[in-house]
Amino acid sequence: MTETEKKNTTCGFVALIGAPNSGKSTLTNALVGAKVSIVTHKAQTTRGPVRGIVLAGDAQVILVDTPGIFQPKRRLDRAMAQAAWDRAADADIVALVVDAARGIDEKLEPIIKHLPEINRPIIAVLNKVDLVKKPELLELTTDLLALKTFSDVFMVSALTGDGVDDLRAYLAGIVPDGPWLFPEDQLSDASLRQTATEITREKLFLRLHEELPYALTVETMDWKVLRDGSVRIEQTIYVERESQKRIVLGAKGSMIKEIGQAAREDIAEIAGLPIHLFLFVKVRESWGDDPERFREMGLDYPKG
Repeated sequence: MTETEKKNTTCGFVALIGAPNSGKSTLTNALVGAKVSIVTHKAQTTRGPVRGIVLAGDAQVILVDTPGIFQPKRRLDRAMAQAAWDRAADADIVALVVDAARGIDEKLEPIIKHLPEINRPIIAVLNKVDLVKKPELLELTTDLLALKTFSDVFMVSALTGDGVDDLRAYLAGIVPDGPWLFPEDQLSDASLRQTATEITREKLFLRLHEELPYALTVETMDWKVLRDGSVRIEQTIYVERESQKRIVLGAKGSMIKEIGQAAREDIAEIAGLPIHLFLFVKVRESWGDDPERFREMGLDYPKG
């Protein structure tokens, strides 16, 4: 019998949901204490399910960082929105992450309206409180509690760490009794290969203009451990048009070189190994309607 089995352990899933850019990925990383979810300034960065694993005493809290919920326009948008609600319904606890600076706006209202339908314990987490004055935070808290949807409201700044310890302790105290589902040294259920793919996509989001990142996807095509212990990785970036390919490559390949270097450094840091990263850009006009691409992202393919 392992040490974990001897303890009276608790373990549960907490789904972080909210509008785009509310800080769910940053909060996931802050609660875990390590980078397990990619973060950019652009909306809808998270596509598939990203689980961060938090240990607090005898509790294991498994965070499900869902895509931001928004009015879908494309097939991929619909798949992402549905994935967020499905994972919320499957979780033990749901945490609505609210951008405190935006408050209850037109993006958040339809989400709040839908919350009672998932029939799960729900808390609200006011994020980015470092950007808002205290009287406004107290007013927003009062407004949220008046809805009688949330059992508790927490104030945090995922960026500075304020309030994160209290939130972590609360989640550890309410997850149900049960054995841990992951080893105590594991921070995420994503494989290193999946993480490498997400890191490259993060660098593309950070460096490309507003619309292009939503028209591309990344796949790791080859992963080979070499004799010297280093890893050779080949990734393909799929775009929808030739003009997009030229933007990703940049003048004389300058953009793809910059993206590749940044991604390689992050992958090497997480892997703890020397990394040789090779990026290729291909045009695949209908990748956004290809069921296989959705499976690669951990999303269900919506029909119609």
